[in-house]
Amino acid sequence: MADVTIYTSPSCVHCKAAKTFMQENGIDYTEKDVMADTEARKWMLDRGYRGVPVIVVDGEEIIGFDQKKLSELLKK
Repeated sequence: MADVTIYTSPSCVHCKAAKTFMQENGIDYTEKDVMADTEARKWMLDRGYRGVPVIVVDGEEIIGFDQKKLSELLKK
């Protein structure tokens, strides 16, 4: 099973879509709210990311909710 982390913020509609996609496909994931989690925010900023979602699948970073790319990586 893939190791999936989604960096999110509470008001992000694309984050909600990504989480719904994961739930509908039975993919377990860890959510990191960058508004509440300073370590998660620092991780993103250190990599130059300024927007959410950032989705990490087995170490591969995807910027935004790219359903096609996620499906490829997760084989869904």
